Parts: sequence; C-alpha cells; structure tokens
Amino acid sequence: MKKGFRTITVPYGAGFQTAELSSGRPLHILSPEKREGGPLRDETDILLEALKNPIASPPLRELARNKKSAVIITSDHTRPVPSRLTIPLLLKEMREASPEIDVAVLIGVGCHRASTKEEMIKKFGEELVFRERIINHDPMDEASLVSLGLLPSGGELRLNRLAVETDLLVADGFIEPHQFAGFSGGRKSVLPGIAALETVLASHNAEFTVHPKARPGSLDGNPFQEDMLFAARKVNLAFILNVTLSEDKRVSAAFAGDVEAAHLKGCARVLNDSAVKGVVSPVVVTSNGGYPLDQNIYQSTKSIMQADLVCAEGGVIVAVNECRDGHGSRSFLDSFINATSLDALIADIESRKRDETIPDQWVIQLTASILRRRRVLMVTGAPENEVAALGMRKMESLTEALEVADSLTGDPDAPVTVLPDAVAVVIKL
Repeated sequence: MKKGFRTITVPYGAGFQTAELSSGRPLHILSPEKREGGPLRDETDILLEALKNPIASPPLRELARNKKSAVIITSDHTRPVPSRLTIPLLLKEMREASPEIDVAVLIGVGCHRASTKEEMIKKFGEELVFRERIINHDPMDEASLVSLGLLPSGGELRLNRLAVETDLLVADGFIEPHQFAGFSGGRKSVLPGIAALETVLASHNAEFTVHPKARPGSLDGNPFQEDMLFAARKVNLAFILNVTLSEDKRVSAAFAGDVEAAHLKGCARVLNDSAVKGVVSPVVVTSNGGYPLDQNIYQSTKSIMQADLVCAEGGVIVAVNECRDGHGSRSFLDSFINATSLDALIADIESRKRDETIPDQWVIQLTASILRRRRVLMVTGAPENEVAALGMRKMESLTEALEVADSLTGDPDAPVTVLPDAVAVVIKL
C-alpha cells in the first residue's frame, strides 16, 4: 500500500477485489459491529443444542414417532444453507424415532432453475446425494402441484404434492435480511420455495413490491410475510431448523422448532447483529458478500438495492459481484432488452393486476426504478452485453470502477460508503 493511501477490500466470488483510496478521503464502511464472545463453537454442537431445545415445539424425534413418511424442504444452490450439516442431523432425529420412515429431501427452488447434480454434491456432499432421495421442486409441473385454497393476497395457493401429502413436513434454512420479504428463512421455505409459479407471481405483485413495510428487517405488516406464513401453516410445516452465519459462512447460531416462534427468535438475533447506521455518500461500493450469493446478475440486484438507500442524489453505485453464471434469469434480462425505456417498463409493471404478474417482475420493477435514478458500474465477470442491456457499465476492477465513479461525480475526494456484504445488513437511516 502506498503511503498516504488505505486499502478497501470487498468480497468477489471466492476471493476479493481491492482498491486504494487517499487517507484523507471520507470513507464509511457499513458492517455490523464485531461482537465479543470469542471463537465460534463447533457448528454441529450448535445445531444439536438447538434440536435438543426446540422453541414452542416438541422435539423433532417426538414429532416423527410413528410417522411413515417425511419431507425435508431445503434451499437451492443460490443459498449458503449448510445443508451438509443440517440434513444428516434431521434425518438422524427422525429415523431414530421411526426407523422405517420414508424421507425425501425437496429442494425449494422457488422460480430459480433446478440445481444440477454437481451443485447438489457441492451443497449436500457426495454421500448424501447418492444415498438419499433428493428432488428438485418444479414450479411448472402441474402433476406435482396441489391446490390448498386462496392466499390472503387473493392468489391460489398451490404447493408441491410431496409436501402436502407427507406425514411430517420439516425445513432447514438460513436467516438473513431480505430486500422485500424482511428476512429469509422460516416460512419462506414454503412460499416461494415449493409453490407453483402462478402462486409466487400472485404474491410477488407490483403493489406488494413497493409496499412501505416490504423492506429489509420488516416482518409486521409486511404483505409478503402474511402470505408466506399462511402458506406454511396451511401445509402444516411442523418443524424448522434455521441458522445464522458468520462472515466466513460458518454456523453462528441455530433456531429449531415452531415455524413462526423459532423463526422470530432467529430474526431478532439477526436484526440485533446486522443493524447498521446508514451514511449517505456520492459513491457507494456494494457487494453480495461473494459466492454463492453473487453468482449471477439477478441475485446481485440485492446489493444494488441496498446501496440505493445510501446513495446521494446524482451519485454512483459500484456493484462488485462476480456473476460466474451470467444474468441468472432470461426473463429478467429480456425485460430490459425489449423495453423501449425504463419509464415504459415501470409503467407497464405498475399497470398489471395481481393475477397478471410475470416471472421476476418484482426484481425487474425494483431494479428499473433504481437504474432510472442512479448510474451503476458493475465490477463483474458477466458478459459485457448482458451488463449493458441492463443499463449498467462493466468494469474490470474495483480500482477502475472508482476512477470512473470519480469522473462521473466530478469530485475525486467525494465521500465513499462501502457495503462489503450488503445482503447481510439492515440499514437504519
């Protein structure tokens, strides 16, 4: 590092992007405070303790007693849920209570693509993949879906038949702030996890996406959460094992038990640990926190949405996300390619009724509204034509991006706010 400069480091894929700023330039790094408590305990010990002390629920092995079938809903390859640790423990609990129980692991892909065998092995471990019955949910397979009535929002609740017809439904999960659902984890395993495409679309409508309660850290009055909890209760999600993760993606805490009570306790922990005071700046550097959360542009919009909250009027957002899988959603990309303008794209979305929602509309709507107001530079490995189609500029390095940002603001000494792991914080303004 040169004298008179300091280095900023931002996660990028499996590594980092770095750049140097002059020591006199105002720099605000928005990360949760480091909390005392020494090194993390063994991850398995944390999980076992949670299973032995379930919240507002009998132990899982008691729930499994005399059951003939069970389904474990788990997250897909885009989420860092430590399923290679959680699922074996859940299986052990159930099988020790009912040795003959037939258990299927159902990957709640929501509207994402199915996980490949290679991605399953990386997430679950080779032994689990080849020993257990692991199934990708398909939101468009009519034969695999069952109707359970109407959601509070009015959409039809259609869920995976395996989950509906099993004797015992369980889920693992990961709790973090979510850009409009408030928090991930808990009831989100069911909706959107194992729901029909039409069910997800009806719930993720244009009205809900811009609802004042639909924001990171918000559960009460959040219309997304109302639909999600209703769906989880309707399908009898009996038990969850949710975790929080440290910066290096290790289990820091676990919450097991009732789908609502255990999740709320986990959310309270995350809110306590992740709240940061926002500082508005002309230049905001943001990241999804590296792989796997930055594996495509679609997912990377989450950190851009967080950066928008602390970007000054006329400012520049620098998004640092590897995007090794490119755009991540054809419908998302095509919406921008085919739009005559951002104004027209947003107007079209806002004119749609709840039952006219299209795939990925919620991300398209929020991203378009930001791109209409902000200049976004993207440090990424994604193809340049895909980045450009979204109205962003591709940068090869964080250093280059900051140089371009300074030229756009016209002030090389403009304050910089950095969100190294934007999706892991709740910004308080």
